Amino acid sequence: MRDLFRGLGHGIFGVYATGIFAAVSLPTLAGVAITPAIAGRRQLVRHAAATLLSLTGTRLSVSGLDHVPEDPCIVIANHSSYLDGPILSAALPPRFGFVIMREMTRVPFAHFLLRRIGSEFVERKDTHKGAADARRILHKARRQESLAFFPEGSIFDEPGLRRFHNGAFAAAVRGNLPVVPVVIRGSRDMLPAARRLPRPGRIEVIIKPALRPSGDNPVHSLREQARLSILEDLNEPDLLRHELT
Repeated sequence: MRDLFRGLGHGIFGVYATGIFAAVSLPTLAGVAITPAIAGRRQLVRHAAATLLSLTGTRLSVSGLDHVPEDPCIVIANHSSYLDGPILSAALPPRFGFVIMREMTRVPFAHFLLRRIGSEFVERKDTHKGAADARRILHKARRQESLAFFPEGSIFDEPGLRRFHNGAFAAAVRGNLPVVPVVIRGSRDMLPAARRLPRPGRIEVIIKPALRPSGDNPVHSLREQARLSILEDLNEPDLLRHELT
């Protein structure tokens, strides 16, 4: 009986949260459409993400914000849920452009909003298009633009940290930018990959000390240091290690 009532409560919350998402998204889209400056659009989206979490009673705890340099940098975070983008928008200063899988361009409203805040879309299945996307992102890094990546790429139900793609770390090396690892905890419990409606929960964002490119193979070194930094606080298994054993 307790499980029945818990499931009913989760269902009611999911419908409520979805309604709140729609109510917050529509005016945000309108605001993003008419706001001329990208800084203003990013600030608007940050406020909308914080409002969404607040109205759904989702407590967001952010620690280590002082680890984000005032100068341009690359942020990388683990990726457990479709909530991770709004969570980072609410937690980080509003100067980051997100690097996202090109599949999101098939979602019209999301694509429009993400494009208006300076997000970049990367193709992982088509080698030619993927190379062109990578060149464009490297060019942004050379111009010292702050970017946020989810280097695992996709989300899965299975808990654990997966293999990191090289793009974020190559961009950091090309632009001589520090890499700031970020741990997101709680989003998988709220909205795992296989669920359509979120459950109530709490979110913790832990911002770790910045890492700098160094050594003979700085891309590899940055990637491995960043994974280890995230694993220290993620409380989930290292799935890459499981692949190798």
